[in-house]
Amino acid sequence: MSHDCTRAIIDLDAVSSNFDAVCRKAKVPVMAVIKADAYGHGAVPIARLLENRCAFFGVSSMSEALELRDAGIARPILILGYTPPQAFPDAVRLGIRPAIFRREDGEALSRAAVEAGVSAAFHFAVDTGMSRIGFQVTEADADICAEIAALPGLTAEGLFSHFATADSYDLSRARAQAERFDAFDAMLKRRGVRIPIRHLNNSAGLMNFDHHYEMVRSGIVTYGLYPSDEVDTGLLPLTPAMRLLSRVSYVKALPPGREISYGGTFVTTRPTVVATVPIGYADGYRRSLSGKFYVLIHGQRAPILGRVCMDQMMVDVTDIPGVQAGDTVTLIGTDGDETISMEEIAAAAGSFNYEFACGISRRVPRVYLRGGQAVHTVHYLTMKPFPWRTLPPQPEASTTNLPAVSAGGYPGCISAGAKPSIPYIT
Repeated sequence: MSHDCTRAIIDLDAVSSNFDAVCRKAKVPVMAVIKADAYGHGAVPIARLLENRCAFFGVSSMSEALELRDAGIARPILILGYTPPQAFPDAVRLGIRPAIFRREDGEALSRAAVEAGVSAAFHFAVDTGMSRIGFQVTEADADICAEIAALPGLTAEGLFSHFATADSYDLSRARAQAERFDAFDAMLKRRGVRIPIRHLNNSAGLMNFDHHYEMVRSGIVTYGLYPSDEVDTGLLPLTPAMRLLSRVSYVKALPPGREISYGGTFVTTRPTVVATVPIGYADGYRRSLSGKFYVLIHGQRAPILGRVCMDQMMVDVTDIPGVQAGDTVTLIGTDGDETISMEEIAAAAGSFNYEFACGISRRVPRVYLRGGQAVHTVHYLTMKPFPWRTLPPQPEASTTNLPAVSAGGYPGCISAGAKPSIPYIT
C-alpha cells in the first residue's frame, strides 16, 4: 500500500516496446544503458525487464553496477565512466567491466586480475571529439593501449567512444568522430590488437547512422524519449514510459488581493479557488516552473500560482468545476484531451528531457505497470536494503548473439556468491 500522493508511473510495456524497436533497427546486439537509475525510471526493475534481451547493461559508476549485481542481474555490465582503482578487485570478482583510458588504471586492473586468478574483461574508451574521457587518437596512445592489452590477466573486450553531436541536424561533426574512431581501431589492429566488440552509436547515433559495429547503446530512447528535437522521430517510433501524478491535498477560496506562496510574487485579482498539490522541487518538480506552467486536473489546465515550494505548490482551479481533495493531478502525461510531455515541461523549466527525467527524486515512489495494471511499487525511502529479489520475474524473450552467462554466475568472477568487500562513493 502506498501512503504517498505523488508517484511516477512507469509503463513496462512501453519500455519493452521501445527496446524491441531499437533491436529491430540496430540488427546487432544492444547495450541497455540504465545509468542514473535508468534515467529516473528505476534501474533494477528495468534491468529485470530487459536482461533476457540485451547484450550488456551500461552504468556510470561502480555503485550502480553493484546495485544490479546485488539484485541478481548476471548480464555483463560496463561502467561507462570512471572506476577508481580500489574498486577493481570487486569489479574482477563480479564480472563488471571498467572503461580504461589511463595506463595506470590498466596496470591496476591487471594486478587485480592476476591476484584473483581470472581474466578481467574491460573496454578501451577513446576520445573522438567529446573531450570527456578516453585515449586520444594518436599513435602514442595506441601504443599505450597495445601495452595494456598485453598485460597479464586482461582481455580487451571492447572499444567505445561517445558522439557529441549525433542529435543535431548537421551530422558532419558526428561523421568526423566516426572517422576518428575507425582510425584508432585501425591503429590498434596494426599493433595486433583486435577488439571483438566496438560500439559508438548512442541513441542519436542509432537513429541517424546505419553502421552499428558490433553493438549499440540504447539510452534515452529505451524510455520513449528522443535525444533532441532535431532527430527525425519517424525513424524510431517510441512510447513515453513515465507519467508523473499527484493528488489535490487542499482546496480553498481566496478573495482578491491575497498573496500566494513565498515572496508574494502572485496576488489574486479576482475571487480565486486554489488547490494545493503535495509536490515540489525536492521531488524534482522545478522551481523554475513557478508562475509560468500548469498541471492537468479533470482534463483541464490549472496554472501554477506563485513559487513552487520544496514540498508543495498551489494551482488555480477557479475555472475547473468540482475540484476537491483527492482528485488526480497530472504533471506529466495525458488527462482527457490534454497532454504534458516530458519535453514540454522540461523546456518550460529551462532544462531538457534527460535532466528532467533523471531529476525526479527518490522521494517519489515508482509504480510499475504491465498490461495497464500495477505489478510492483518501489518506495526508495522506506525499503529495506537490497529488496530487489522480491521483484516478480519478467517473461522470457528470445535472444540472439548475446554473450553466454552461466546460471547464477557472472563472467569473469570467482564465484556466483562473491560480494563487494568495500563500499564505494563514486
